[in-house]
Amino acid sequence: MGSTRIGILVVAYNAAATLERTLDRIPPGYRPRITSVLVGDDASGDSTHLIALGYQQISTDLSIEVVRHPNNLGYGGNQKFGYQWAVDRDLDVVVLLHGDGQYAPEMLPAITEPLERGEADAVFGSRMLSRGGARGGGMPLYKFVGNRILTRVENTVVGTQLSEWHSGYRAYSVDALREVPFHRNSDGFDFDTQVIVQLVEAGKRIVEVPIPTYYGDEISHVNGMAYARDVCRDVMRYRAHKMGFGTGELAFASQAYESKEDPGSSHELLLAWLADRRDLRVLDLGCSDGVLASRLRERGHHVTGVDVSAHAGIEDRVDRFVEADLDRGLPDGLDWPYDVVLAADVLEHVRRPERVLAELRPHLGPRSSIIASVPNFGHWYPRTRVALGRFDYDRRGVLDRDHVRFFTRRSFEWMVDDQGYDVVRRASTGIPLEVVDRRGGDTAGSAGTGSAARTISSVERAAIALRPQLFAYQFLFELRARTPS
Repeated sequence: MGSTRIGILVVAYNAAATLERTLDRIPPGYRPRITSVLVGDDASGDSTHLIALGYQQISTDLSIEVVRHPNNLGYGGNQKFGYQWAVDRDLDVVVLLHGDGQYAPEMLPAITEPLERGEADAVFGSRMLSRGGARGGGMPLYKFVGNRILTRVENTVVGTQLSEWHSGYRAYSVDALREVPFHRNSDGFDFDTQVIVQLVEAGKRIVEVPIPTYYGDEISHVNGMAYARDVCRDVMRYRAHKMGFGTGELAFASQAYESKEDPGSSHELLLAWLADRRDLRVLDLGCSDGVLASRLRERGHHVTGVDVSAHAGIEDRVDRFVEADLDRGLPDGLDWPYDVVLAADVLEHVRRPERVLAELRPHLGPRSSIIASVPNFGHWYPRTRVALGRFDYDRRGVLDRDHVRFFTRRSFEWMVDDQGYDVVRRASTGIPLEVVDRRGGDTAGSAGTGSAARTISSVERAAIALRPQLFAYQFLFELRARTPS
């Protein structure tokens, strides 16, 4: 543990009365383990900067850097500056310490220990882990109740089990910070919520340790109602991005295309449609990483995969892989005939899907079929976006930035009819809610939001049954070439 390079980021704003005492409280036995301390004075209106410079001059056991920001960066902006400082200094651990002394510097060894042992990527000091500690330490009742309510909401929406989302006493692995886009975050107080979301999305390990609560005479600069609004908006945006709604930057660690394993998803319905058929020869167009193909092979089918590029591990998941761009038509050298052609989530990526269908038709026998799934542009979400004049592409979902063709149920059926196919079976699916529960890896203290997803899914299924053109997220079709009359 002694070789860990530890930095302390002291965020300070109008902290002239408390800064020196806060620095004095750093335990003497811990000081030799600190590589550097950065005091970030956020354009204070008092003598915070002078106090920091004075402490720098007289300190003999701490390496202190003092920065006065010429303009107020905000609570989040000050942290961004400090975390970039930690990255630039190639530190291993950086601890956020408030210059007003609200968070006990005496707890620094406990805060950094899990990181030094390699047991965590982030450690949060929690005032809620010790029963009665928060109120006993002077936390006002309205803040205590607000903290508990907001934490409950955030845990439910994001899928975590943290005891507190709103502590400002934190330590981070600098390597973990390098892997999350913290520079995109707010400059305000909701920065702390956004960085938790990013850590969860990146699959980082979060550990909480109990800390004492102290409320003194410091002035709070937080507008409680605005803060509550902002953090609720942040976590709801994250959930929406995981579901394929919005720009998607908060779901940065998730794959744009994921296996859909919910019983009502397009992939599960597709597998169900083939459940009573054996030893099929399957052509999987747009096979991606081959996860769906591997499930078909497990059932005894022979699968040839086609995609524009070879994903890692694809050769192990298909019997044969052909690299080809479907925008140029079907590749040569395929081993016809095939019993089933899969076009799962692929035709919307092809500029001329009707050409693909036309080229397939001569190769299909009377019992051969095409199973295709396409997103529904008539879904309420893109309809609303268009009505509001905000037709922007998303990272994933119906408005995925890689989609070049858009379908409603009617337009897709017109296209296949024009190419000489009959629709022999169709189904409608809802939003793939199960992807909301997936993060980039296992996160300590996390829990799925399965019950919430199941409730939403039940309501959605009822809506789809009433009006699929408006509420279906995807349509699934089984097609057969029409027999000439």
